[in-house]
Amino acid sequence: SQIVDLNINKLGNNSKIDGKIEKRNKDSVIEIGDDCLISGHLVCETESSRIIIKNNVFVGGGTILDIAVSIEIFDDVLISHGCLIQDSDNHNIVYEKRKNDLRDWKEKRLHNWDDTIKKPIIIKKGAWIGARSIVLKGVTIGEGAVIGAGSVVTKDVPPYAVVGGNPAKIIKYTK
Repeated sequence: SQIVDLNINKLGNNSKIDGKIEKRNKDSVIEIGDDCLISGHLVCETESSRIIIKNNVFVGGGTILDIAVSIEIFDDVLISHGCLIQDSDNHNIVYEKRKNDLRDWKEKRLHNWDDTIKKPIIIKKGAWIGARSIVLKGVTIGEGAVIGAGSVVTKDVPPYAVVGGNPAKIIKYTK
């Protein structure tokens, strides 16, 4: 593998990044396999953030992967334009715990991730996530699954399921 940028730990052969890479801590990890096109914005929030993208993966423009723990994207995955994929709530739901978040970020570029719920995301081989979809923390999207455009995925999606809506529900199976 070649390293073309200090922000990338691994960039595979024939892969292209024309999106934005943002590592907020030097110890976080971004690995991109072979034959990928990354046009979206990859964000590592913490020192333990891990973005692992296998081979032949497309991440469309305007898509944001905002990762505090980890996301693993397997081979042959298509993530369309304008999607939001995040493995945390980004802020605590309790007002007293989040009321100083903006001040702390503006003054010190710090956020207390200990007060934030986080769970890894897994997107299995051959999945397709339609435009403007949202995938939230702790979700596994099964092999060959299709997420309809504009869906909000809050729960695991079985292999080869087609889901849609808010919250996303199974419409049918392709296999």
